[in-house]
Amino acid sequence: MAVHPTARVDPRAEIDSTAEIGPFVVIEGPVQVGSGTRVLAHAVLTGNTVIGRDNVIHFGAVVGHEPQDLAYSGGDTFLRIGDRNVIREYASLHRGTAPGSGTAIGDDNYIMAYAHVGHNVRMGNSVILCGGAMLAGHVEVGDRAFISGNCVVHQYVRIGRLALLRGMSRTSRDVPPFCVMDFTHTLRGINRVGMRRAGFRADQIQAVWRAFVRLFGRRANLKLALADLERDGPTEAVREMIAFIRDSKRGVCFGPRDKRALDV
Repeated sequence: MAVHPTARVDPRAEIDSTAEIGPFVVIEGPVQVGSGTRVLAHAVLTGNTVIGRDNVIHFGAVVGHEPQDLAYSGGDTFLRIGDRNVIREYASLHRGTAPGSGTAIGDDNYIMAYAHVGHNVRMGNSVILCGGAMLAGHVEVGDRAFISGNCVVHQYVRIGRLALLRGMSRTSRDVPPFCVMDFTHTLRGINRVGMRRAGFRADQIQAVWRAFVRLFGRRANLKLALADLERDGPTEAVREMIAFIRDSKRGVCFGPRDKRALDV
C-alpha cells in the first residue's frame, strides 16, 4: 500500500495493499478502498463508503460526504462504488439520507469535473456524467447514458439506458431509453451514435426511430400510442421503451411542438 506521508487516514479505514493514496488525501471513517484504486492529491473520502477495484479518484473530489438534504438526521447511510470508475476533479458523490439507505454507482463510469451525484442516486454502468452536471436525490441513471455538461436532473427522475441529455438541458420528467433530450424535458430524436457504438444493427435503430416518431413525433394520446405499438409486435428495444414509459411515476418528457424540430 502506497500512502503518501501527508495523507490523513482514519484507523478504521480498510485500504487494499495495492491501492495508492496521494498527498494531502483525507480518509475519514470506515472507508474501504479496493485493489488498484488510486486516490490523487487533496481528495476526501468519508463515511460508510466502499470503493471497488481499479478506480481513479482525482484531485479534490469529495466522495461519501453527508447528503445535501435537510431531512438528513445523521443516521448511518452509505455510498457504494463499483470497479474501474473515473471520478474527476472536484466532483462530489454523497451518501444516502434515510438511515440504512445509500447511493450506488456501478462500473466503468466517467464522472467529470465538478459533477454532482446526490443522495440515494442509482447509477448503472458506463455512464458519462459531464462537467458541472447535477443529479439530485433518488435519480436513477441507466447503463451507457450520456449526461452532457451543466445538465440538471430533478429528484426522483429516471434516465433510461443509452439516453443522451444535451448540454445545459434540464428535466423534471423521465427520459426514455435511447432518446435525445434538450432544453426543458423536450425529446428531439434518438441516440443513433450511442446505439451503434453499443452494437445495435441499423434495422434495430430504425425500429426504435419509428417507435419514437409514433410516440413523440406528434401530439397524441401517449397511452393509445403505446397500445398501438404493442399490437404491432415491437422489437426488444422498443419493448424496453414501452415498459419504461409505462413504469413512469413522474411522467416522461414531451416531444417537440413542431415536428420539424425532430432530429432526423
